[in-house]
Amino acid sequence: MTEGLLVLQSDFGISDGAVSAMHGVANSVQRGLPIFDLTHQIPQYNIWEASYRLLQTINYWPEQTVFVSIVDPGVGSDRKSVVVKTEKNQYIVTPDNGTLTHVNKFIGIKEIREIDETVNRLPNSGESHTFHGRDIYAYTGARLASGFIQFEEIGPSLSLSSIIQFPLMDSKFENEGFTGIVDIIDRPFGNLWTNISRVQFKQLDADYGESFQVSISTNGRTIYENVLTYGRSFAATSIGEPLLYVNSLDNIAIAINQQSFAETYGIGTGVNWEVKILKVPQVVYN
Repeated sequence: MTEGLLVLQSDFGISDGAVSAMHGVANSVQRGLPIFDLTHQIPQYNIWEASYRLLQTINYWPEQTVFVSIVDPGVGSDRKSVVVKTEKNQYIVTPDNGTLTHVNKFIGIKEIREIDETVNRLPNSGESHTFHGRDIYAYTGARLASGFIQFEEIGPSLSLSSIIQFPLMDSKFENEGFTGIVDIIDRPFGNLWTNISRVQFKQLDADYGESFQVSISTNGRTIYENVLTYGRSFAATSIGEPLLYVNSLDNIAIAINQQSFAETYGIGTGVNWEVKILKVPQVVYN
């Protein structure tokens, strides 16, 4: 029997026994199954962040890894439970509520199956409708990772167009600069990760030490506007000073050295949080 890898993500936190219960279910399927935690600190009900954290992480795991992602404000409703196979031959077990948005756009999904809960559900849990993370997702994910079931045994096939996805906005060049969005907050540090790539940013002939006009707005209201230095790392500025830098996903990020930018200015994430970056002309003295 094949022994795979199981990776869990949720908004449960670690202050009670919910995460441990999922580990226990997986071990009841196969004792000693390798289980890892992506994060359980997703802000409660924040499906967008769950979607992004999968994108941030799964490229660094081998083929056949099974990810279970549970941020499920619609638990117990008629929303579907699904398993997808990605273009990189990994699996994601999750409610169909938008969690697959970023993976579908930036990695790609080969196939989707709806979980047949009459077969793939923890025995004797049928009367419980508030902990599908334990009773359906961890159980199904463990059965798939351990080889007890194959992907084709999950349930009926679904079309890609049938799953729920959030609208995404591509960054673009306009008015001599780039416009994008705040994709995610780099927790717990509070840095802002944008969807403007380093490759795009270099089109502005950006060099370390140069200055850029940065504005952040939401719903037409400007929240922040300032001139920031583009630094190689946080050491490029003094403590308490803002900067632009390239994050670990090769995108442009905004930070305050050793402080939380997001908390300081009350910044959120998603397509309603627009970022504009313009190069400040260099003054040449004769």
